[in-house]
Amino acid sequence: MKRFSHAIIEKNLLLLGVLTLITVAIGGLVQIVPLFLVETTIERVEGIRPYTPLELMGRNIYVREGCYLCHSQMVRPFRDEAERYGHYSLAAESMYDRPFQWGSKRTGPDLARVGGRYSDDWHVAHLRSPRELVPASVMPPYAFLERPLPMDEIAAHLRAQRSLGVPYTDEMIASAAADLRAQANPEADGAGFAARYPRARQGLFDGNARDVTEMDAVVAYLQMLGTLVHFSDVTPEQLLQP
Repeated sequence: MKRFSHAIIEKNLLLLGVLTLITVAIGGLVQIVPLFLVETTIERVEGIRPYTPLELMGRNIYVREGCYLCHSQMVRPFRDEAERYGHYSLAAESMYDRPFQWGSKRTGPDLARVGGRYSDDWHVAHLRSPRELVPASVMPPYAFLERPLPMDEIAAHLRAQRSLGVPYTDEMIASAAADLRAQANPEADGAGFAARYPRARQGLFDGNARDVTEMDAVVAYLQMLGTLVHFSDVTPEQLLQP
């Protein structure tokens, strides 16, 4: 009987097509429906915040210059990756990235944990002339980043990010230009800035106190990568908590 039934299905193309469609539909629903029943598919991790205005501008420049073509920002969950770069990447670390910078190409090292590994001066020198610090590097020089940073539209950048789901508040948008300047000037009053962006560091990133430059923005962005989460406090059990 089983052989007879199976033969009927195989010989009837219309019946085979209908049953195949039903099977695929059931499999698709099993995968898709649960996503509508959970608040988020990204684990909740303490410390994650939106980019500061200066970091956001630095990230925009990073994307503009195609840095993602040679540097990934995702540490895979393998022992050799963890020993070289640190804790494997969490989805929450990229939850405010549009687009994310995970990547799969590594002409240069992964940058997911580069924040705080080198000084601001090292990053500036490396961007100016990579081969002076890494003789075997094939990275082009980026000395032109020492030009002034256009910041007239920074509030518009934050509004655009908010339209995509990044939780920038009205206060953050209204204070965007002031916060950008405050982060690039360690002598500025950063009380309001620090309240809006916890664990964000003020600094004279490019060593130039006269202007806020594109170099300031890129170094500020690089220096925060991988620094928002205390990975020693992250356990698999915590990632599963609602």
